[in-house]
Amino acid sequence: MTRIQDKDKLYTFLRPYVDWTFRLSYRHFQLVGRENIPTDGAYIYAPNHTNALCDAMAILGIDHQRKVFVARADIFRKPKQAKLLNWLKIMPIKRVRDGLDEVRKNDETINNAVATLREGVPFCILPEGTHRTKHSLLPLSKGIFRIALQANDEFGAEKPVYIVPVGLEYGDWFHLWNNLTVNIGKPLNVTEFVQTHADLDRPQLILAMRDELTQRMHQTFLWVPDDEDYDTNWERLKANPPAPFDRFKERRVPKWALLLYLVLLAPLFAVSAALTIPLWAMWLYICRKVADPAFHNSVQYVWQTVYYPLTLFTAIPFWMFVQEYVYQFRRFKP
Repeated sequence: MTRIQDKDKLYTFLRPYVDWTFRLSYRHFQLVGRENIPTDGAYIYAPNHTNALCDAMAILGIDHQRKVFVARADIFRKPKQAKLLNWLKIMPIKRVRDGLDEVRKNDETINNAVATLREGVPFCILPEGTHRTKHSLLPLSKGIFRIALQANDEFGAEKPVYIVPVGLEYGDWFHLWNNLTVNIGKPLNVTEFVQTHADLDRPQLILAMRDELTQRMHQTFLWVPDDEDYDTNWERLKANPPAPFDRFKERRVPKWALLLYLVLLAPLFAVSAALTIPLWAMWLYICRKVADPAFHNSVQYVWQTVYYPLTLFTAIPFWMFVQEYVYQFRRFKP
């Protein structure tokens, strides 16, 4: 019987292309903190969740290793869809919003996650449980800690278990052609944490680990407390972002220079737009049909990844220019 963590020839063949098209979707992309990925044990990636499928794609593209993910269980209801998701190495997980009785049915997913980790395949769970376009962090769900602790119970004596916080910082949540920083933080050594907190029972241990991971995740992206001063604090932080996010700090360009750029390159934009009608027409359709704007990027990414080969990749330079032109146009607007 094929297991979700097993190698698949078609998956392995397509994987480099998928990673490449994802990076090609961003104007600037940087990966920071690769040295923080553990080399001596099993580990679970724990990223913040602000951009639907793109968050998982960012984690997948960290390196060339296979990775197994979880997603909300309701999208697995249709058999064909569930089969596709399983092929994509995504497992279902029940959330608190599904009801406590449903959450108790997660034992199979937890067991499969532990088996994945035992075999050295990285696992990823977005511990907030839902996406939100804000530079803050929702309370972390307990599922990630249950998986980590069970893995530690089963093979922690052989190799340590880690949770690796990852900060995903997007320049724009609603337009692909922008900036993305993937910042890998200092891992939480679960095996060591359990040993040093031997006086705590299981529920207390989970709460202590949640507090520790929350603090570590705060340090991986431009985190702002979600309070009444959120907007003011965000504007202040955005104006003077710390490293490594300062690389993409918005630089002011004179309006006349942007206007000159837009006017001189308008003919090329018209030609490029004509040659990429299916891409931007689908983008407009997505914006009309997909209610949650946080999903727009994800659907657009999937569509352009499918579309590029249909044009023998000839549409790529024209599409990149269309996106760059629109990006500069958005900057020109007051």
